[in-house]
Amino acid sequence: MLLLLDNFDSFTYNLVDYFGQLGVEAHVVRNDVPLAEIKKLPIKAIVLSPGPGTPNGAGVLMDVIHEYHERVPMLGICLGHQALGEFFGAKLEKGEKPMHGKISEIICEPDPIFENLPEKMEVVRYHSLVLRHTPPTIVPLAHTATGELMAFKHNSLPLYALQFHPEAALTTYGLEMLRNWLSIANIAV
Repeated sequence: MLLLLDNFDSFTYNLVDYFGQLGVEAHVVRNDVPLAEIKKLPIKAIVLSPGPGTPNGAGVLMDVIHEYHERVPMLGICLGHQALGEFFGAKLEKGEKPMHGKISEIICEPDPIFENLPEKMEVVRYHSLVLRHTPPTIVPLAHTATGELMAFKHNSLPLYALQFHPEAALTTYGLEMLRNWLSIANIAV
């Protein structure tokens, strides 16, 4: 089962739709469901959704990462990206300026999540905080022209994170990135 941990975000069901277009059913569970209930589910991979606030204020978000980070592939999006970064020791700080509903060009490193995609692409951002001071366990995969981290993976675990919204209509190649992540996570598409 693909668990989509919903951090009370309006984009959650856009993600459900995108995964459905890729032939994968995402099982949505809100972040106010007790971890004990989540642990009863046959989880094969987890998507940590966008959402308001900060990772430590997002219900069981950090608990889910703690429980599953060594056992199942994860994809953190926006707040989920920030949560994975903080979990591994990065610092969450104010960005250069708030980027709510703004389009930015990102520059991508070669990686399976960007397979068959251009090195530069436009993405939609909805955040005012960014990860900085990343530890060696975090491998940067994409950044803005000014150096803000837009994507990373863990150096030894199957964990990926995107600061931008692949499910936003104006993000180029968002569906393809999700398809690539499903392949990385060994979820049939």
